[in-house]
Amino acid sequence: MIFREAHTSDIPQIQFVRNAVKENRLSDPLLVADHDVEEYISNRGKGWVCEIENKIVGFAIADLIDNNIWALFIHPGHEARGIGKKLHRIMMDWYFLHTNETVWLGTEPNSRAERFYRMQGWKEVGVHGNGEIKFEMDHKTWSGVPA
Repeated sequence: MIFREAHTSDIPQIQFVRNAVKENRLSDPLLVADHDVEEYISNRGKGWVCEIENKIVGFAIADLIDNNIWALFIHPGHEARGIGKKLHRIMMDWYFLHTNETVWLGTEPNSRAERFYRMQGWKEVGVHGNGEIKFEMDHKTWSGVPA
């Protein structure tokens, strides 16, 4: 497994992973266009990928402008191998290296993602937009989460 920063040339594979997931699926894959991914990894924040045999199997993207975790997805064929946890650690360490602002994310209720974020120390703070659970993480809490 190789973990590295995402590049614009990775966008087709990032989109493939995003559209292969079983939970938090987009009702319309065109809702997240390639130019959106490029904006988030190039201008608004940064992204990371996990590669196995030159194929991207997971990715994470943090947004410093809206203090948001924009994406963290693992291809279903590569779940439960520690990839999400490693991408999450890299992304969150980078985020809090660049700001002390509380970060938020939304995820589908009663999903593996909801359980994952709770296990990583995220705190539920309400409901976001389309019925997703809204979670937050502050710098102090993150600094106490074991690696």
